[in-house]
Amino acid sequence: MLVGVPREIKDNEYRVGLTPSAVRELVSHGHQVIVQAGAGEVIDLDDDRYQVCGAEIVPEAAEVFARADLVVKVKEPQPQEIAMLREGQILFTYLHLAPDASQTQGLLKTGCVAIAYETVTDERGGLPLLAPMSEVAGRMSIQAGAHALEKEAGGRGVLLGGVPGVPPAKVVVLGGGVVGMNALRMALGLEADVTVIDRSLPRLKELDLAFAPALRTRYATVDVIEESVLGADLVIGAVLLPGGTAPRLVTREMVRAMKRGSVVVDVSIDQGGCFDTSRPTTHSHPTYVVDGVVHYCVTNMPGAVARTSTFALNNATLPFTLALADKGWQKALADDCHLRDGLNVCCGQVTYDAVAQAHGLEYVAPEKVLGI
Repeated sequence: MLVGVPREIKDNEYRVGLTPSAVRELVSHGHQVIVQAGAGEVIDLDDDRYQVCGAEIVPEAAEVFARADLVVKVKEPQPQEIAMLREGQILFTYLHLAPDASQTQGLLKTGCVAIAYETVTDERGGLPLLAPMSEVAGRMSIQAGAHALEKEAGGRGVLLGGVPGVPPAKVVVLGGGVVGMNALRMALGLEADVTVIDRSLPRLKELDLAFAPALRTRYATVDVIEESVLGADLVIGAVLLPGGTAPRLVTREMVRAMKRGSVVVDVSIDQGGCFDTSRPTTHSHPTYVVDGVVHYCVTNMPGAVARTSTFALNNATLPFTLALADKGWQKALADDCHLRDGLNVCCGQVTYDAVAQAHGLEYVAPEKVLGI
């Protein structure tokens, strides 16, 4: 199979779909790989390293999309990239389709086979291709929030960990999953006053056993969320409905009642966000202010630490990339129910239920498309 890797074009996105090591693995399996010139240059993965590992370097993204049977990316295709996709071509990347009607319609029109990293599952019910970036985003959320709390950045002028004689900042983490756990670990490490809120009692028990007595755990109700958010200096939005639109847990009225100069970091923004006041931002312009509250809602947070993120992501995606290349998408998906969960759009049909529900479209089960 011919595998193609275009350079990412989203704002300040420097991750790359395949590392040179991953290219070497594909080549050793008998596949061809083409990489757009400069795809990994910013993170010290220059074209020479790809060529040594067996890749062909091509100058333009158009050639990658025109020639490749399988396109491996990091972020969702931008409109100009969607226009280059073709019927039957495999696209393997993050998609986040539930809050993005225009991308969904665009992919449907191309007739491509779009497999989303974020909905591939594992035998434990986890999301193995989302997890590494969730770990990065969770840890980064505290860095971003701590900076936004500084007065120069529009915040309250609060040091996250405080100092002797001055109390630390109050940090509230909405959601105790992978993002939330990594966020609270970082916040606790900086000696902040941390509360995590989740609707799963077993998960709260796990976090309590791991991090008590430094961590406070609370069961998610409207009252608890409101009380906690209104007293917080920094709120991390870390909720997830796999493949679906994130629930709006914090209302505009709650935001209006928060302390002036407090900060929200909405890591859920890729799936629409969990604050009523959230809207997507970029690394170039990461924050905005609503009712005196600083909002950080960057949709590709891990792109800021692109080298770490690229290697972490490739460690997780490579086995699935190899399966798609070795077997072709039909057999690979038929053989592996977990990879099959990643199929979101296929040959003009929506094959992921949460995406279909989000946009009022007809859902076709992947098994029906595959005839199994």
